Amino acid sequence: MRETILRFEAGVNEAVVGQEAVVRQILIALLADGHVLLESLPGLAKTRTVKAIAARLAAVMRRIQFTPDLLPSDITGGETLLQSGTERTLTFQPGPIFGNLILADEINRAPAKVQSALLEAMEERQISVAGKTHTMPDLFLVMATQNPIEQEGTYPLPEAQMDRFLFKVLITYPSPESEREMLQLLRRESSDVKAVVDTLSQEIIFSARRAVGQITVAPAIDEYIVSLVNATRHAGTLDPGIGKWIDIGASPRGAIALDRASRVHAWLEDRTFVTPDDVRAVVHPVLRHRLILSYDANAENIDADTVIDRLVEKVAVPA
Repeated sequence: MRETILRFEAGVNEAVVGQEAVVRQILIALLADGHVLLESLPGLAKTRTVKAIAARLAAVMRRIQFTPDLLPSDITGGETLLQSGTERTLTFQPGPIFGNLILADEINRAPAKVQSALLEAMEERQISVAGKTHTMPDLFLVMATQNPIEQEGTYPLPEAQMDRFLFKVLITYPSPESEREMLQLLRRESSDVKAVVDTLSQEIIFSARRAVGQITVAPAIDEYIVSLVNATRHAGTLDPGIGKWIDIGASPRGAIALDRASRVHAWLEDRTFVTPDDVRAVVHPVLRHRLILSYDANAENIDADTVIDRLVEKVAVPA
């Protein structure tokens, strides 16, 4: 089963050149049953990455293009009056949120009222419309994208929305070697007949999740996870310099996300137990969107990853 998952990862890496770390983080989120926020400059293959994953999964992909005039019902769906002869009935028409992989493209282009339509679905895996609850599919993953520099006409995501993402993944520029390989790949795609790719069944994913649930987490690792998350709330006690950079630390969801993601990382590395290295491997995508930095940090051009690096240096590793 693990080899099947790794072949799936290799297939995605063939379609998205030079973003192996990004693909690995999305795979971890998929196996940890968590949602992903992808952030990068325009043109760095956010949408292509999501499509490459969807093409290799036996799943239904839905794309929602977020715009300022979007309505919540455009996402969730709503009740429609249907007439059959003399009878009229209200029938729920599901919106695009009812799928397995949901690409929320440019999520910060829509106002908070529309973004909030995702809150219940992302946390409770259900939608409430007109007093009735509609359950999401068993495989349900929201992958949202946003650009960090196009601020005109955008609406920052509320903290409650950000906290529901397991990972915030940053996509950076590829290396020159990867960019040359990308050009060759695109030429082949434009000239060749599209090849049929093997798809990964949903049952494999569910089986992998059950296997991840059997990974052992020692009490010392629990203490390490809690210490890291607690350090974001009381950073001043570790280092006054770090403390002045953080206004609000991570919520308990941060500790839950660290536990889930580190267990998946250990499983992918073919271990039956979690090590501190597994926790450190996922700490940045788990915590970077859960920290609210202070004015001092912004004035000094200190980003969340820098703060996390300093916290990891200060928090003691369990023996």
